[in-house]
Amino acid sequence: MEDLTRTQYIQIAPDDLSGGNSVHDVMASVYAALTEKGYNPVNQIVGYIMSGDPTYITSHKGARAMIMRVERDELVEEMLKSYIRNAGWQPFR
Repeated sequence: MEDLTRTQYIQIAPDDLSGGNSVHDVMASVYAALTEKGYNPVNQIVGYIMSGDPTYITSHKGARAMIMRVERDELVEEMLKSYIRNAGWQPFR
């Protein structure tokens, strides 16, 4: 049985993407492509993050290929950081 009293720790290198695009840039491009194609970008991105199925993301403007270069945990981290900043909570380290 797994020890549930211990906390796992994850360290992700900031903006560690090949090609020079930051996670923020990728999310902005994917969001724009989904919107242009008439999809609800929030629903589609959540579907991709939860399932790992890239078909939730349109291939319009290379959005699917772009988002697949980013680990899903990096997408969640970027969104959480943005939420924390916008909510005015204490800055993270």
